[in-house]
Amino acid sequence: MAYIQSPCAASERRRPAIIFLTCLAVVCAFLPLAARQQAPAGSAPADAKTAGDAPKGSSLGPPTMPIDEIIQKFAAREAEFKTERDNFTYTQTFTIQTLDYSGRPDGEYTMTSEIVFTPSGKRFERVTYAPAPTLERISLSQQDLDDLEHVQPFVLTTTELPKYNIKYVDHVQLDELTAYVFDVAPKTIEKNQRYFQGRVWVEDKDFEIVKTDGKAVPDIRKKGGEENVFPRFETFRENIEGHYWFPTYTRSNDILHFSSGDIPIRMTVKYENYKRFGVTVKIGAAKETQSPPPDQKK
Repeated sequence: MAYIQSPCAASERRRPAIIFLTCLAVVCAFLPLAARQQAPAGSAPADAKTAGDAPKGSSLGPPTMPIDEIIQKFAAREAEFKTERDNFTYTQTFTIQTLDYSGRPDGEYTMTSEIVFTPSGKRFERVTYAPAPTLERISLSQQDLDDLEHVQPFVLTTTELPKYNIKYVDHVQLDELTAYVFDVAPKTIEKNQRYFQGRVWVEDKDFEIVKTDGKAVPDIRKKGGEENVFPRFETFRENIEGHYWFPTYTRSNDILHFSSGDIPIRMTVKYENYKRFGVTVKIGAAKETQSPPPDQKK
């Protein structure tokens, strides 16, 4: 998200900001230096707890096969899943809000689109709902739209493995599932390329990613002062068909750290109504859609 400096908004915020900073300086004078250190950009609040956080003592013990073998297995499954998902239509609803100092939304962008196919089988996105945005402090960039498509529903396939360092962390209980936990980070960052950096949970029976927690990298800060900063997010998957786990929900409650100030945001992405192209999909078995005879078509 890129920062938008509004002159009117800056003028309105200047007076209370001076009072706030004066009080803050008095308080900080009595705090240890370590307590004044700022959290890194994109980090979650210290008291935040995600659904993937495992309580102490929850480790299920070391895996029963070599770590490298687990990585190769889940990357191969992810490659299969990517091919499978490319054959599905679905509805995607993306909403991002900026929040004021009381936590209330003061700007919003929302868009609902359907990922569908043409009669010839070409896949495309059709926007079905997009009210006028009310965002005033940030704007969406092309990188944000690319991340929405590729990074937030992160898929780590065999062909993507060479781009990442992958470190085994633990074997834990995740709700009703048991999963291997890995930290993932790009080895190098190439120009104009987007990457995921964070943590993934891999279900230990189907060897497929069921949850991701991280952010798109890199943040972009240019010499001329242009900044494009990206939030930390969680993406959850559900078993939609057979043993494949599809992204169904992404959420973010984060603070974007710009050089001119912090902007709290809230973001959600919902992926719904998965249907195989030409097939109606329910949880479990799939049922083929019957086409009418040629003489019944209009």
